[in-house]
Amino acid sequence: MRTSFNIPDELIEEFDRAWRDEGIANRSRAVREAMREFVESHSRLEDTSGEVVALVGFDYRHHDVIRELHGAQHEYQDVILNTSHTHQGEWCLESLFCRGDAERVRELTYRLRDFDAVRRVKVMLIRDGDE
Repeated sequence: MRTSFNIPDELIEEFDRAWRDEGIANRSRAVREAMREFVESHSRLEDTSGEVVALVGFDYRHHDVIRELHGAQHEYQDVILNTSHTHQGEWCLESLFCRGDAERVRELTYRLRDFDAVRRVKVMLIRDGDE
C-alpha cells in the first residue's frame, strides 16, 4: 500500500542518513523496519501485566508544557518513585523511575505522549510482571 506522511525535513534527512549508514536497500524498507520495531515495543508494553519496574525517559520543550507535565506526573505519583531532570538547550530531558502496576505505568507513558511539546517517550521495562 502506498501512503504519505507529513514529516519535518530535518527528520527525513536524519532518517535517510541512518538507513543508508546501516546499508538498508531503500527508504521504504527502512520505514517498514521502523514500523515493526514500534509495533513490537507497543506490544511488549501492552502485553505486560502485574507489578513492573520501569524507566520512562522523555524530552520536551520546557516552556511549552512544564505546568501540564507536572500535573500529569502528580496524577501518577503512585507509580513514580523518583525523577531526574536535565537541560539540553531549549529541550529538557526527564527520567522517571517507576514501580507499580503495569497498567498504571502504561497509562503514564501514553499520557506523556499526548503532549505536543513532548518529542519522544521511551520505556525500558527493567522487570516485568512475568519475572
